[in-house]
Amino acid sequence: MSKLLQDVVGELSKLPGIGRRTALRLSMHLLRMERESVGDMTRSIDRFRNEIRHCRTCNNLSDEEYCPICLDENRDRSTVCVVEQVGDLLSIENTRQYKGTYHVLGGVISPMQGIAPSDLKIDRLVERVASGTVKEVILAISTSVEGETTLFYIMNRLRAYPDVKVTSIARGIGFGDELEYVDELTITHALMNRRTVE
Repeated sequence: MSKLLQDVVGELSKLPGIGRRTALRLSMHLLRMERESVGDMTRSIDRFRNEIRHCRTCNNLSDEEYCPICLDENRDRSTVCVVEQVGDLLSIENTRQYKGTYHVLGGVISPMQGIAPSDLKIDRLVERVASGTVKEVILAISTSVEGETTLFYIMNRLRAYPDVKVTSIARGIGFGDELEYVDELTITHALMNRRTVE
């Protein structure tokens, strides 16, 4: 295999979910593309990596100091949905059901990976709540052990603000899942979050 091809395959396979076979297919596809298109792609990636910013309010990705969501006058600023990563924010936005603002933590607490609360944007969230404009904080954090640890840590930090309602997204069994294949933690959450059937 060509050294140049090996280098490209090696770099592409560093991306999450991309194994060496897929990286090879992508490399060959790049080779068939017009040079100008490949140039546009590499310039976009380079600009994205070097020029992207984090919103000063919510830590979302932005081209400017503040992201479009935080600048949108039609958003409900009294509600803040806390998510781990920008991808989670995008997933919620894609539903078109949520009209509040967000707060991106940048990960979850994970002592095994050396991620402490101080490594996340939790203090900035507490500052937003302390400002007095936030009425509800929705915790939309994964149900992993690290996610649960982060959720409880944030809940404890927000106890100092009794007028602020702290909620968590519903957790439980997904639509179409068979009960016998669902893990115990998910079943526990489903039982705890049960609702009246009407």
